[in-house]
Amino acid sequence: MSHPTILITNDDGLDTAFLRHLAAALAEIGRVYTVAPATEQSWTGKAMSRHREVAVRPVEGHAGPAWAVEGTPADCVNIAVGHLLPRRPDLVVAGINIGFNAGLPLILSSGTVAAALEGALLGLPALALSQHLPPGTFKSLKSKPGALDGEMQKSLAAAAAFATRLARTLAGRGNPRNVVHNVNFPFPVHPETPCKKTVPARFNLGSLYRRSSHNRFHFRLNLPEEGPREGLSDMDCLRKGWISHGLLDFGALGSPGFLHETD
Repeated sequence: MSHPTILITNDDGLDTAFLRHLAAALAEIGRVYTVAPATEQSWTGKAMSRHREVAVRPVEGHAGPAWAVEGTPADCVNIAVGHLLPRRPDLVVAGINIGFNAGLPLILSSGTVAAALEGALLGLPALALSQHLPPGTFKSLKSKPGALDGEMQKSLAAAAAFATRLARTLAGRGNPRNVVHNVNFPFPVHPETPCKKTVPARFNLGSLYRRSSHNRFHFRLNLPEEGPREGLSDMDCLRKGWISHGLLDFGALGSPGFLHETD
């Protein structure tokens, strides 16, 4: 497709450097529209604002038209496709997320993946992008999302270039099976970093909360060792320093085989 219309969003918020780098890269191949949460919406999954109005406002300074949404990532995609864009996009891209979205529990909790899924459920090609980071870098970027050192700049540029190549192949192809392409980048990423097909790692997170006082709990995440899995898992792929490309085939949920197995 020569000049696709691309909708981009994320769950970290509109003003992250990761989103801006992605938008700038994708603007080289198509018309980019940015519709993203006004504030961070990590770990919201596919939540939608059922019981309140969602405020939307146009903003300047982005690669193409942009809107800040006082809602979830799934809200952003649904409102954008239904009301904001002049035509249906040829591709929905969510990311680049600050932190990885690998392993089944994290995939299902991710606002980034959920935004891509909302696009997929609308029949659009959908791509979720996430960047694995060392713990110290992750904390630093969460507190100052625009503070990128030289190594991070180079790595992010390589990730955005990879995303652009993949976006070019997906745009305009349709998505009848509601597939989400879930891509996780290791750190650092280089132009020559290999990409491997993966399956989601399987592990049990257990309780995600620590008691701080009587009837008060704080969220905390400690990743356990993953269980056995056929094929290369996304987590193991990142440990090896490779780009993980997983296909989340939600269309399989409605297949006769799935219905029979769970009957």
